[in-house]
Amino acid sequence: MTSIESVTLDVADPTAAKRFYTAAFGLETQIRLRASEAPTTGFRGFTPALTVSQPADVGSLIGAALDAGATTLKPAAKSLWGYGGVVQTPDGTIWKVATSANRPMTDGARPLGEGLSTKRLEEA
Repeated sequence: MTSIESVTLDVADPTAAKRFYTAAFGLETQIRLRASEAPTTGFRGFTPALTVSQPADVGSLIGAALDAGATTLKPAAKSLWGYGGVVQTPDGTIWKVATSANRPMTDGARPLGEGLSTKRLEEA
């Protein structure tokens, strides 16, 4: 299994983006931000993904992202491969949040930084 320890994103406002990624996904050290003079909205040739252990975690992370200012591009839904959804962050990055599990393993969801069994960023 390959994992990425950090990702650097070009964003128009690094301070605002840091607030978003901390509030929405709990990613303080895994996301590095660099000021960009070029437009940073829309699809930029990559889609980062948060792969988590269960559907409740997908719902929790997407909900936190929406509360922090993201917009829904694809609502979280069950599919043949698992459960997931897609959001666009205020800085314009498109993120996928997904799990291969179809059924919750527990009743409660936890934020990303609080002991998820799978915490990894992958470039999709």
